[in-house]
Amino acid sequence: MGNLRFARLLAGAAVLSLVVGACTNNAGSSPTTTGGTSSQPSQPAATTTGDKPGVGKTVNIAVNPWVGYEADAAVVAYLLETELGYTVEKKNLLEQVSWEGFPTGDVDVILENWGHDDLKAKYIDQDKTAQSAGELGVQGIIGWYVPAWMKVDHPDIDDWNNLNKYADLFKTSESGDKGQLLDGDPSYVTNDVALIKNLNLNYTVVVGGSEAALISSFQTATTQKQPLLAYFYDPQWAWSQPPLVDEPLVRIKLPEYTAGCDADPEKVACDYPPYILDKIVSTTFATDGGAAYELIKKFNWTNLDQSTVSEYIANAGMTPEAAGEKWVKENPDKWAAWMP
Repeated sequence: MGNLRFARLLAGAAVLSLVVGACTNNAGSSPTTTGGTSSQPSQPAATTTGDKPGVGKTVNIAVNPWVGYEADAAVVAYLLETELGYTVEKKNLLEQVSWEGFPTGDVDVILENWGHDDLKAKYIDQDKTAQSAGELGVQGIIGWYVPAWMKVDHPDIDDWNNLNKYADLFKTSESGDKGQLLDGDPSYVTNDVALIKNLNLNYTVVVGGSEAALISSFQTATTQKQPLLAYFYDPQWAWSQPPLVDEPLVRIKLPEYTAGCDADPEKVACDYPPYILDKIVSTTFATDGGAAYELIKKFNWTNLDQSTVSEYIANAGMTPEAAGEKWVKENPDKWAAWMP
């Protein structure tokens, strides 16, 4: 989720294993993953493996911890394997650690980048070990939300100026004598601690532990009418499913975002910006990635496309591999435009 998603928490020191770099020859060795899973190339459907440019080559894709990103990776990996013959290594990594993999060759691709101007400055502008591969097509929104019923019962609760008046409603055992602002996965870089401090709000951030826990909290808060103030975002499959599809969450109006208002993470006192999500690749991969790079550069889909695959993974009991295959088979006209 950028300068944050939007300055995310530096998830501590992480040591990436040395692996074969972008599209390196795979013969005689097995690439090592860092906390991730690997998927083997599928058998070709219509052509022999010799006709495919990726045979014997590996693409290392970072997978960050939210379902929408899993959806991106599922579709791209399926196409790389079945249409182009590559082996794909999916690596479950935190956002910061994913960028650290560019200069070492451990990571070739980040498919969904939420801002991270600080990391772009280091790895793209300064070190020149990474570069943008264009927009993903998905537009990201981050903010603070409450269940719909709270807006009905308290019409002015969606104005940040009134949050202190309602702080007692949001007290929990974890927040003590302050109101609770619930965040999701601890690796998400948010502005929330700074916002609370700089807006003089009588709240404290409590980390829920995962995206799934955050979604469950909002679902319960909606159906059981429990007070909840929490960080949330779009695209997100939960918006299209009950109960949130029938009772959409209400976004808190924080001070309006203006360019540069979040430049100093410790002094942020404005809302999150809208995010035009993009793809980041290593400079080596951009130069030597061949057909794989061309596909990833052209990969561009909508919030609805991503949410559809996310729903397959999160609620339909499908593996990411099966979800990616289903979407690809049902949308040939879309992905045909991405082929090199």
